[in-house]
Amino acid sequence: MRLVSPLFSRCGAMAGLCLLDGRRWISRDLQTRRRILHRRNWPLAGLTLVCAASFAVQAIAADAALAPVPPPVSQAPATSAPAANPVSPEAPEASEAKLEPQTEDQRDQLFREISEEVAALEKQGNLLKKVVRAVTPSVVHIETVKRTQVSYTRRTREEAGSGVIIKMRSQTYVLTNRHVVDEAVAGDINIRLADGRVLHPEEISSDRRTDVAVLKVTAADLIPAHLGNSKNIEIGDFVLAVGSPFGLSHSVTYGIISATGRRNLDLGDGSIRSQDFFQTDAAINPGNSGGPLLNLRGEVIGINTAIASSSGGSEGIGFTIPINMALTVAQQLVDQGHASRSYLGVRLNDRFGQAEAAQLGMARPQGAMVTGVTPNTPAAKADLQPGDVVLEFDGREIEDDQHLIQVVGYTGVGKEVEMIVLRAGKKIRLRIVLEDRSRFESDG
Repeated sequence: MRLVSPLFSRCGAMAGLCLLDGRRWISRDLQTRRRILHRRNWPLAGLTLVCAASFAVQAIAADAALAPVPPPVSQAPATSAPAANPVSPEAPEASEAKLEPQTEDQRDQLFREISEEVAALEKQGNLLKKVVRAVTPSVVHIETVKRTQVSYTRRTREEAGSGVIIKMRSQTYVLTNRHVVDEAVAGDINIRLADGRVLHPEEISSDRRTDVAVLKVTAADLIPAHLGNSKNIEIGDFVLAVGSPFGLSHSVTYGIISATGRRNLDLGDGSIRSQDFFQTDAAINPGNSGGPLLNLRGEVIGINTAIASSSGGSEGIGFTIPINMALTVAQQLVDQGHASRSYLGVRLNDRFGQAEAAQLGMARPQGAMVTGVTPNTPAAKADLQPGDVVLEFDGREIEDDQHLIQVVGYTGVGKEVEMIVLRAGKKIRLRIVLEDRSRFESDG
């Protein structure tokens, strides 16, 4: 075990990084480094270097203590002949490995093997390059000027984000986040295309609950993105995020899907109440909002929306609206000017856990347990009953009550879907036609 003195325990987090890992020091704590090297902090800098030296000495001593002890060697008598090749103090230790001499043919073979392996890596890298080239014309940079009146003072603030060109009903639109364009009029929204052209939207529609917005645009040679199916996304899938972090348009980052079904997140002013986010570690920063998340086929699978961060920048936790959900809302905004939510008409047990699941003969809590059914609703017409546990809805396994609420809400109004429910220990199938929530209750 390598021992560390109490002095290093206090200041070694800086000293060890300074001595042993300069690159990590610069990238992780540049501001702290500057403070330490400031004239007023020279004593602290000296203490840091002392800590570093102390740590180095202890490390060397510990390594020496842990090194294997060579077996005793009997000394030759004084009359024995001297060694043929005496070793000078500066020469390497006898136990140090020596490189075998290589012939020119052997070196050529090594370079051929290296070339083959690099070619395989480059082939994978070329895929990413092709995806970026294919998608770049469909990604836009958005700049907005938001003007507000506070008492007798008129204030303006600028905001930047991203968007992606899509096609619906033979018209072209830019799909983005509501918070990017909220409070801005069409003339104060600049949509900068990849070829440098700047457009202003003809129409703006948005939905507060999902943070989705669509901007109608008209221009020649607009290239819509290819859209994927977010129902096929799984944890571990590789993804690319494209956007304008800090105003740096068409920046690309790479990562994986870290989680799915992220709900109940505390975002902004709390207006984003309909949540079913993907989580990704692809770097997302301010300015990425509204930009696309892509799979390796170059298909848009989500709209980047938010990050979890203590610094204001990327810390590897970003949240993305699944494209299926975003498109459902966008289509409703285009068709009717507002988003509609489908309605089931049930009350659910938000405390459905292991104990309740065991009573029903389930190995674990899964799905949403119905505690009540409202008369004359889709649920009542489909004969859904209190005590039923909804396991699947429209082909999707249901995780819990909040998941069912989100899935139902963004399934098309009027669509007939199949549910699988657990009733009296048996799985049964029910068919249900969803209706508009506004017919039954306020959507506030």
